[in-house]
Amino acid sequence: MVYFLLSIFLSAFLIFQVQPMIAKYILPWFGGASAVWSTVQMFFQVLLTGGYAYAGWIARPGQGRERLHLALLFLSFLAMVVLGVIWRSPVTPDSAWKPAPDAPPVWEILKVLAVSVGLPYFLLASNSPLMQAWFHRLFPERTAYRLYAVSNIGSLVGLVAYPFLIEPTLTLPQQGWVWSVLYITYAGLASWGAIRSLRAGFPAQPASTALGLQGTEAISWRRALLWVALAATASVLLLAVTSHMTQEVAVIPFLWVLPLSLYLLSFIVTFSGERWYSRPVFLVLLFVSMILAEWVRGRVDTFPTLGQIGVYALLLFSAAMLCHGELYRLRPAPARLTTFYLLVSIGGALGGIFVTFVAPLAFRGYWELPLGLVSVWALLLLIGFRSWPFWPRWRFILEGTLVLSALIVAVIRTGGVIRSDVTDSLWLGRNFYGVTRVKSLGADGWPSQRYALVHGVTIHGFQYARGDKRHQPTAYFSETSGVGLAILNHPARAKQMRVGVLGLGIGTLAVYGQPGDVYRFYEINPQIIDLAWGEGGYFSYLRDSQAKIEVVLGDARLSLERELALGKPQAYHVLIMDVFSSDSIPVHLLNRESFALYLQHLAPDGILAVHISNRHLDLLPVVWLLADYYGLERVVIRSSGDYEQRFPSLWVLLSLDPNLLAHPEIASRAANMVGYAPSLRLWTDDYSNLIQILK
Repeated sequence: MVYFLLSIFLSAFLIFQVQPMIAKYILPWFGGASAVWSTVQMFFQVLLTGGYAYAGWIARPGQGRERLHLALLFLSFLAMVVLGVIWRSPVTPDSAWKPAPDAPPVWEILKVLAVSVGLPYFLLASNSPLMQAWFHRLFPERTAYRLYAVSNIGSLVGLVAYPFLIEPTLTLPQQGWVWSVLYITYAGLASWGAIRSLRAGFPAQPASTALGLQGTEAISWRRALLWVALAATASVLLLAVTSHMTQEVAVIPFLWVLPLSLYLLSFIVTFSGERWYSRPVFLVLLFVSMILAEWVRGRVDTFPTLGQIGVYALLLFSAAMLCHGELYRLRPAPARLTTFYLLVSIGGALGGIFVTFVAPLAFRGYWELPLGLVSVWALLLLIGFRSWPFWPRWRFILEGTLVLSALIVAVIRTGGVIRSDVTDSLWLGRNFYGVTRVKSLGADGWPSQRYALVHGVTIHGFQYARGDKRHQPTAYFSETSGVGLAILNHPARAKQMRVGVLGLGIGTLAVYGQPGDVYRFYEINPQIIDLAWGEGGYFSYLRDSQAKIEVVLGDARLSLERELALGKPQAYHVLIMDVFSSDSIPVHLLNRESFALYLQHLAPDGILAVHISNRHLDLLPVVWLLADYYGLERVVIRSSGDYEQRFPSLWVLLSLDPNLLAHPEIASRAANMVGYAPSLRLWTDDYSNLIQILK
């Protein structure tokens, strides 16, 4: 028994250690987009399904297929040895695997994952059902369901350990080596199990069981579809809630781990026995959390960040408990374990495929979350009707009324979200990098009418529809903002100034360009580039600028690295960092390594302007420590707004030349930072901690 527990726990631990590790490693290669995690999750869900199917095939007694399992385990060991020599660790690819600027990100992610961790993960995924099948053969009168709970406990421990223990103490290559050593240990355990299975005889199965269906009873297609639907719905909600959190805060392992941990916890609780799952309790919790989420949705500017995370965490946990609790109630006999787990994993994979491939093509907005809630309530209503002959009438009436009412509310809300997205937007598009909208602010035809670019819930710039104001800087980029002061008061002004901008938006900063100037924008989202160049006729800052405008497609950091590799440092007089995706921060653009890159592209008299306005995070201490590390002078510019032409903004201006920041126009508007001394740890590619800077 100890052997089975250890093998299953270790494989589950490794499965959920490698997911955040490899996702964090490749995240900077794809612009820090929240969709990176969804794609990674989908890849691993599909491999998990493949592993379960493979386990069912291998586990058939008397076939000798364990020999193939031994061969694949040995092949994965050899691959790790070879890749460990070539790469920094056996599972962290080198820079040759970074994508080209115009490469499709989803397929590039899948390619990198397949090469780096595909085979080891596939074998790890097969281990839990394989061990449970072998256990059931050896001990046919004992249930293997508790081994499934052990598997989920190992998964949960692996997930929780990553952000709180592994990530803060080990660099990514070190994490890769530790994971690889543990994987080799697992491979040894799995090899012993395969050898033992080859040598063992297989007793006849018991005629019946008290745990569900009879051992020889066939599984109906209706029950199988219900298993798949429940698992798929839970998977869709997991990815939808994770996307919501990461888009509005940051794409970091903690906000990947929290939803996935709650998802796994629901498996652990429900598959530990029915005494821990009460359908009425979680029906009420889901209904209440759904109402709370709708209430919070209208108060994103004022409701505390941790409170918002808590509401959506409760929503996900309640829904997952209901989906997985009903799965456990509908479970088959132990003899059907492999088929059951395979269908559950197929449902999870289908949910991931839907969010990653289908939704971006079928939906113009992020509608997976409300549609997922509709699916939960619809499935619960269906299960209720299937169960009504076995329930007391009063329970059927009470639960049925609640579920039907919640379904009606969810359908109405979903229709409202879709209608609002479609009818309130002049332009609406979705791709790997998120949902982009163009909206009209102010009454049509009035001088105050503006066209605004909205990503998520954040306005990333706007331009007046007509009149002289159409040629004025707006939003966070006015003449009195930090970036406006840096450009207008730089000694190179009107002397063929070179300005680099990380993050295009609608190209507002091009309005400052003068004849002979070069303004070079770095932007990863092709839809944003098309809109900024004038698609639809909403924005014209780029076309109207007197400067030479250059737009570079691709992640800003990778593009800057390529320019240096080609021997083309840009010598910017002002380099501007304005890289927000909705309200989240691409962490890889705000750390030690990225700042070293920026400084190599600055002219000797250059200014680095960093935009840190954010509703959820206090980014000032992060930038402050980076300035200390590189010996940069700095000033903080807080600019108030009129909520029409100017938004309140917070900028930090940094330079190696203190005289640049001592200009009277800049110094007079600088905030008094005397005595300010943050106590954070310096952010690097291997370390960042947003929990410490949540507002």
